Amino acid sequence: MKVLRKIVIMTMILAFSGMALGGCGKNDVKTPGDTITNAPTKTPDNVTNEDQVDTPDDTTNETPTDTSTDNSDENLSEEPEEVIKEGTIEKNGNVVLKQLAFMYNGSAIAISDIVDEKFLENILGKADEIKSHTYSYDDGLNMDQLNGMTEKQYLYPGLVIKTIETPEDKKPIIFNIEITDSKYPTVRNIKVGDSYEKLKEAYPEGNLLGGEISNEEDDFRYEPVNYVDIMTFHIKDKKVDSILIYSLLD
Repeated sequence: MKVLRKIVIMTMILAFSGMALGGCGKNDVKTPGDTITNAPTKTPDNVTNEDQVDTPDDTTNETPTDTSTDNSDENLSEEPEEVIKEGTIEKNGNVVLKQLAFMYNGSAIAISDIVDEKFLENILGKADEIKSHTYSYDDGLNMDQLNGMTEKQYLYPGLVIKTIETPEDKKPIIFNIEITDSKYPTVRNIKVGDSYEKLKEAYPEGNLLGGEISNEEDDFRYEPVNYVDIMTFHIKDKKVDSILIYSLLD
C-alpha cells in the first residue's frame, strides 16, 4: 500500500515537472544577446535619398550668399550741374560762351571764336563789305588799350561781325555781333521779330532792364558767364527788334 502511494506521488511529480518544463519553453524571455533582428539594416549602400537624414557632418552650408555687387559708388545720384553765375568763371576756353552765338545753315558762330575772311565766307558767303582799322595813339579814338591791334568788320545784309586781333598771337577773334535780320537766330532759336514772351521763355535767366514789359523800347540782357560777355535783345513794340552779342574789350 505504501509502495503504491509512492508510485502515484512520483508519477504526479513527474507529470507536473513535465508541464512546468513545457511552460518555460513557451515563455522564454528574449534578451539582447539572443535576439535575432530580422529587419533589414540600412547601410550607406542601400539608403535611398528619401531615407537620408542630414547630420551636422553631411549638411552642406546652404546659407544664402549675397551675390549682388556693391555698386554704391555707381548708384549715387549724379551731382546736378552747377548754375553758372556772373563773374564766377573765366571766359577763356569756357564752353558756356557758345550760348552767346547765332546759327546759320546749321553752323554756330559765337563770341571769342577765332575766324578770318575765308572761315566766314565758307559759312555766310562773301561779305558785302570788309572794313579794317589798326588802333594807334593818334587815331583819335582814345582806345589806348587796343593800340597795335587790328579790328575788322564783316558786313552782311542784316548782320555785322567784328573781330579784333589778340595782342599775344595776333589771331582774330569775334568780339561783336549785330543782328537785324530774322535769318540769323540765336542758338536757342530766338530771332528778330519774335515776341517778348517767346524770348523770356527761351532765356529765363535774362532780365528786362526796365523791370516790366511795356510799349516803350527796352533791352533784355542775358549774361551767362561773367560781366564782360553779354547778349542784349532790343525790344520794340514788345518784339525783338535787334540782337547784340558782344565782349567788353580790356
